Amino acid sequence: MALLSILDRENTVAEPGYSRWLVPPAALCIHLCIGQAYAFSVFNGPLTKLIGITAPAPDDWTLPELGWIFSLAIVFLGLSAAFGGRWVESGGPRRAMFLSACCFGGGFLVASLGIHTHMLWLVYLGYGVIGGIGLGIGYISPVSTLIKWFPDRPGMATGLAIMGFGGGALIGSPVAVELMKYYATATSVGVVETFVTMGIAYFIVMMFGVAIVRVPAADWKPDGYVAPSQPKKLVTTSDVHVDTAIKTPQFWLLWLVLCMNVTAGIGVLSQASVMSQEMFPGVITPTAAAGFVGLLSLFNMAGRFVWSSTSDFIGRKTTYAIYFALGIVLYALVPWAGQIGSVALFVACYAVILSMYGGGFATIPAYLRDMFGTMHVGAIHGRLLTAWSVAGVLGPVLINYIRQYQVDRGVPASAA
Repeated sequence: MALLSILDRENTVAEPGYSRWLVPPAALCIHLCIGQAYAFSVFNGPLTKLIGITAPAPDDWTLPELGWIFSLAIVFLGLSAAFGGRWVESGGPRRAMFLSACCFGGGFLVASLGIHTHMLWLVYLGYGVIGGIGLGIGYISPVSTLIKWFPDRPGMATGLAIMGFGGGALIGSPVAVELMKYYATATSVGVVETFVTMGIAYFIVMMFGVAIVRVPAADWKPDGYVAPSQPKKLVTTSDVHVDTAIKTPQFWLLWLVLCMNVTAGIGVLSQASVMSQEMFPGVITPTAAAGFVGLLSLFNMAGRFVWSSTSDFIGRKTTYAIYFALGIVLYALVPWAGQIGSVALFVACYAVILSMYGGGFATIPAYLRDMFGTMHVGAIHGRLLTAWSVAGVLGPVLINYIRQYQVDRGVPASAA
């Protein structure tokens, strides 16, 4: 127990001279790993061929069945963030990051056992439930800490960390594809070994973040920083308790906004690899599809930093207005791009869409800070992420089951 005391908040208070710029890298160690969830679609194809190897066999899992793995992970992300938010605030980021590393890395190992034994419920438990808890705790663990370290630029600070979650697939997607190629044999698609390797590797990287993260002293302020004497419009100077915040209409309006934004984007992310190959058969190969997932991850990541930093200057409300107005136009263009066979237009539309999808996530913590203050922002953010849980079911389920319904009735996969 004495050894675990190094995880307590009081043992992570920064000493004088500690650079606040070490905190974003600590957060990135966590978010770049757990952001692999956005690359899970690269496993969908191989997981439908565990028995058939080259083509799905009658006893192989189907895409709708596999879609629940990602959905469960997002559901438990939101639930663990909601119920664990106050625990993260009281215990500090180091303890939360350590738990996240254990759950996320361990989830891969449990899921690998489920794949090896062909027990889908064990994959649901491993990656979906245990891994999802690691996602949720890891996602919120650095948020309030970063806002406290960067009171002068809260949007930029949260964007720095949360862009890592968006960028996780940029690393995870090609790594997973190459590992599956390396481990593949005549009798195996290489998924089991890939899950074991990635689970161990992610745990090690996340522990670097655990080691270097610190919280500021109670009276700490950045050099030269002076709190505004006149509060900005729509920015509070008070601290609202989490139990009070969730009773306000502002909280639930933000919940609804986030839910709609995530439902739209997450449905695409959950099937990005398969969708691009089916819409452009013979043009986009599995390797190119993995590249497409990686590109979406790059724009998801960049959007989290660019849009959230921009919101420090133009305001959170204006930023969200841009997301929705521009999003309507781009979503309308996507089906037309598929009909005319324009890969470039298809990719360009989704690149911008995913930048705003990521920007919505990164801007939310700063928006909550503006409305409810700094003290309980981590716990409030955790409660708000239940919107992500709902969207994590709505988006993939709509994509998977509507597609399957159409295909079963003779609609070509490229037109579904």
